[in-house]
Amino acid sequence: MVKNVKESIQKAKVLIDSLPYMQEFRHKTIVIKYGGHAMVDEHLKRQFALDVILLKQVGINPVIVHGGGPQINKLLDRLGIQPSYVEGMRVTDGETMDVVEMVLVGKVNKEIVGLINHCGGKAVGLSGRDGDLVCARKLKVSSKKKVEELGDAPPELIDLGQVGEVTHINPGVLESLSRNDFIPVIAPVGVGDEGQAFNINADLVAGAIAGKLSAEKLILLTDVPGVNDKNGQLITTLPAGDLAELIDDGTVEGGMIPKVRCCEDALR
Repeated sequence: MVKNVKESIQKAKVLIDSLPYMQEFRHKTIVIKYGGHAMVDEHLKRQFALDVILLKQVGINPVIVHGGGPQINKLLDRLGIQPSYVEGMRVTDGETMDVVEMVLVGKVNKEIVGLINHCGGKAVGLSGRDGDLVCARKLKVSSKKKVEELGDAPPELIDLGQVGEVTHINPGVLESLSRNDFIPVIAPVGVGDEGQAFNINADLVAGAIAGKLSAEKLILLTDVPGVNDKNGQLITTLPAGDLAELIDDGTVEGGMIPKVRCCEDALR
């Protein structure tokens, strides 16, 4: 009995503390990139669904973009398909693209939508190919070979297969869903000019959608606290003008690069 009373008091305190934020963001759009441990831990998955439903119930419009790298690797392994990487980037050939789309659109997306709906929300699953939501083109990446290795030759282009980059977002379907009290859940698969599928980094899709929708906030759910400086200290505020330098000097590297890039895209 005492425990239940304490829990009720704590919940009431959380709601009271949250009230100013609810009022500030009412009728505003928030884009959430859903990833990290919160996608695999059963308790966190359910808590995420409940939190998203609460946002919708207090008048905020959440739009979810999800990843699924570990789930893709798991199925590739089961199918005996060896992942291929070039300079740290996944090569997505036709066979791998089929697996990517199968996992992201057919499994992960449906699980997220199902859990939100089971918990009392109204979610609709989409891929970037639906309604030409995420238009894309083949990503062209230059080799990181040193200048002395290249000599006078131009930088070499790396063929990553069906890895894409966002060219345009068509927001109509998202705006329609939000107006009708649905929560859009988007798998980061884009569509090319000829209808072909492209595997796109989920962070970059989230940033592009946030920018197009003029979202009030872009939230990245991840397993790290943020960007650290060279001394390992968390950078709490990062001006957009500093991003290029931090990437060039190696302060921002690896998987953090698309995360800061997507924040930059969201501000445009």
